[in-house]
Amino acid sequence: MSKMVTPPAVTRMQAVLQKEMVREFLAEFLSTFVMMVFGLGSVAHMVLGDKMGSYLGVNLGFGFGVTMGVHVAGSISGRMSWKKFPVYVLGQFLGSFLAAATIYCLFYTAIIDYSGGKLTVTGPTATANIFATYLPDHMTLWRGFLDEVLVTGMLQLCLLAITDKENNPALQGTQALVIGILVVIIGVSMGMNSGYAINPSRDLPPRFFTFIAGWGTQVFSTKDWWWVPVVAPTLGAYLGAIIYLIFIGSSIQREPQILETPSTCEDRTTPVLPKTVSHPPATSSLTPVSVSPDNRPSVLSQP
Repeated sequence: MSKMVTPPAVTRMQAVLQKEMVREFLAEFLSTFVMMVFGLGSVAHMVLGDKMGSYLGVNLGFGFGVTMGVHVAGSISGRMSWKKFPVYVLGQFLGSFLAAATIYCLFYTAIIDYSGGKLTVTGPTATANIFATYLPDHMTLWRGFLDEVLVTGMLQLCLLAITDKENNPALQGTQALVIGILVVIIGVSMGMNSGYAINPSRDLPPRFFTFIAGWGTQVFSTKDWWWVPVVAPTLGAYLGAIIYLIFIGSSIQREPQILETPSTCEDRTTPVLPKTVSHPPATSSLTPVSVSPDNRPSVLSQP
């Protein structure tokens, strides 16, 4: 039997897909698409479905949508260098844009029926809010800006706590679930004022889609809000990270470093420990550990 020959075009495609940056782009694209399809779909149920949806349902949709997104790409995309930043932004933008287009197609007849065939941004039959966030009447622009900064700061602060291996991180394998629960908590406790975009890719790409799909320029002009979900979450994330590093990160005791003599540099199978360091007792991963002044780890008593 003759061997099957792979066409050159398929070979080139496989080579391209194996490149690290391409894989990270595709992972970011797909994970954002998954998150946004579940999130926007839950909003569509609340707006269009009468008793089929609820505000709690929206929070659960976005929260566990984030969980599924982390599972899709958690081991591929993550911390990145600055040169990869545009690739991640593009992947998230396209994934979110496609998710908005998908929800539009899925719920098109319901949107037309609910709005009477007129795509509006404000008023009793507004449907643009299915895709992007809009300020309620009781909020001003700058109060909404501060709200987004605070909410995103809380998100970033808690994300660092969840993933900080030197502190008290979530158990291995549960990080995605805990992050999803965090998003749900933020939504049910602080979401009503500004819609808690907490990520530029959650708001701007779907808003741009609604502009193209027929809602018009009002999606950008209403209360001049469109730029806030882009700028405020970025500022809030930085502030949340700085606060965590100052209040928590700087106070965490690091484990003593292993010292090596010149003779052990050649043979790393026999490391030499300083005489002042003793091996810590076996403890649960949930048990806080401190380092006493004599460099000996000690288990803190639980209240």
